[in-house]
Amino acid sequence: MTEAHRHFHDDLSQVKIRLLTMSGEAEAALGLAVDALLERNSAKAQAVITGDRVIDQMEVELEEMGINLLALQQPMARDLRMLTSALKIANDLERVGDHAVNIAQSASRLAGLRGIAPEPEIVEMARLARDMLSDAVEAFIRGDAQAGREVCRRDDKVDILHRSVFRILLTHMMEDPHMIGAGMELFLVSRNLERVADLATNIGEDVVFLVEGKSIKHHAEDVGDAAWPAGAPKR
Repeated sequence: MTEAHRHFHDDLSQVKIRLLTMSGEAEAALGLAVDALLERNSAKAQAVITGDRVIDQMEVELEEMGINLLALQQPMARDLRMLTSALKIANDLERVGDHAVNIAQSASRLAGLRGIAPEPEIVEMARLARDMLSDAVEAFIRGDAQAGREVCRRDDKVDILHRSVFRILLTHMMEDPHMIGAGMELFLVSRNLERVADLATNIGEDVVFLVEGKSIKHHAEDVGDAAWPAGAPKR
């Protein structure tokens, strides 16, 4: 390995470290936003909204690091895929932070409404989405394509829960029109959690592309029919 190549890999390691830190911030923001929702805690909701600037700044810094490496080192093959994937993942994590803010804003509005308690399905969606995000970033750091595929498989479960939440909330709102405001806010929370799971799936797909040089985007059946849960719908 040449000195320049060694230096490039040292810089790439720093990108990975920064990406892990950013992932931790995004996961923490999502967890705090859900806590704010469950506890009707406006202070926690505001902390998520204010703290989003930190995640935004991390994305800017990672983008600058990546652009500098692309310009100065001109990486090829797997190194190029690694760097471009890292930049895409940083953007996905920034969007996770935005969804956490959306949930926090809904939590703030719900604190002042006569409400419907968050459904257990929403709590489960939050747990699944956070786990998917954590596992997807870890799969990227390890370069584990199988773990990336496993994250993609779990997305359908979140989609099923999202549809279930819609049906439950619709029933509540039809039975009591006074619940429409709270019901719509909870639906928005569910929608944002579903989008977080989609972003985790994007990262899982990027891991497969990184390791195997093969895109599985928009082709969920390619992740392996044998491991697909029985009876689960395929996109």
